[in-house]
Amino acid sequence: MEPILIYGFPAGSSMGLVAALEWLGRPYRLCRVDMLDEMRDPAYARINARHETPALVTDDGRVITETMAIAHWLAARDTERRISFDTTTPEADRMVQLMAYLNTGFTGAFSPLWSALEMETPDPVLQQSLRTYGRDAVVDRHDKLEAMLGDTPYLVGDHPTLADGVLIGVARWLDYHEVAPASRWPRIEKVRRLLEANPAVAFATALEAGETPAGAGAFKGHVPLADVIERFGRG
Repeated sequence: MEPILIYGFPAGSSMGLVAALEWLGRPYRLCRVDMLDEMRDPAYARINARHETPALVTDDGRVITETMAIAHWLAARDTERRISFDTTTPEADRMVQLMAYLNTGFTGAFSPLWSALEMETPDPVLQQSLRTYGRDAVVDRHDKLEAMLGDTPYLVGDHPTLADGVLIGVARWLDYHEVAPASRWPRIEKVRRLLEANPAVAFATALEAGETPAGAGAFKGHVPLADVIERFGRG
């Protein structure tokens, strides 16, 4: 069977993994999950006990969670090296280094902003404190990423890789939370704009929005969450 990526909306970090699957070009399916509703349902714990996306049902029916683990699974099957590099090369080390940073400190810096936005019982004082702390953290992490980037068109070299997928799913949160103008970090902005114009990213973004765009042919359709839980959920 084709692997199934469980991705979240609205504005889920997993959008970038959908783009990566398009770049990879191997048959896959998707399961679109409302992170503010379906993902919080107790039944979703059978897929991921932490109630998070993304998750991947592999071609042999196993469930893998966490972005880095899913990226590792994809890279191991990227025999044509469309989205990764030979594991013995400096480029591979650079890609994993950037993915690790993006998936930890860079993504985590937005957590206070999401907490303030999603607070079920409004607390204006606490929410303002979270926003102030979160914005400072996001700016700091962008400063550090800006200093890490070189002069290549994409994060590692002249074509998009898994690192770019991890970036594009999260980098747009800067605008979503109105932290600061993207132009403040010209190297990051240059990569972002290049990725946003990429057909695979446009395809993934449209799917996330509930549209039905035409991909490059690898996408084989959506699977309802209830079916995924029934067939592959634990317990």
